[in-house]
Amino acid sequence: MMYYAGMDVSLEETSICIVDETGRIVKEMRAISEPPALVTALEEFGLPMERIGLEACSLAAWLHDGLRSAGLTAVCIETRQANAAMKMMPNKTDRNDARALAQIMRTGWFRQVHVKSRQCRLWRSLLVARRTVMNEM
Repeated sequence: MMYYAGMDVSLEETSICIVDETGRIVKEMRAISEPPALVTALEEFGLPMERIGLEACSLAAWLHDGLRSAGLTAVCIETRQANAAMKMMPNKTDRNDARALAQIMRTGWFRQVHVKSRQCRLWRSLLVARRTVMNEM
């Protein structure tokens, strides 16, 4: 049986929902929004994940890199498309968003977003800092 996870990321905590290939919710949990904590939470489930989805956000690149380096199949998805799917839900909560993201991962109805490499993000931050310094002169 295949399992899919959806993660609704916020600054402090991440809601996680795991569903099976029929769409039945297998497990729901919360973890601190840091890669080691999320990896530990997913590994405690004990069964291999087909896909793990999270929306593109400010923490997405960092979490995506951490999950991928642990050998998990993390996918960062487009925010507008995910929000369009979640608009139909009556109650907007982190738990329900994680459920919707898990179902989106199961059905394959998403558009994957390219996550820039860590090196690319570091170069960009250096260039932004340089531009700021140059503008101050």
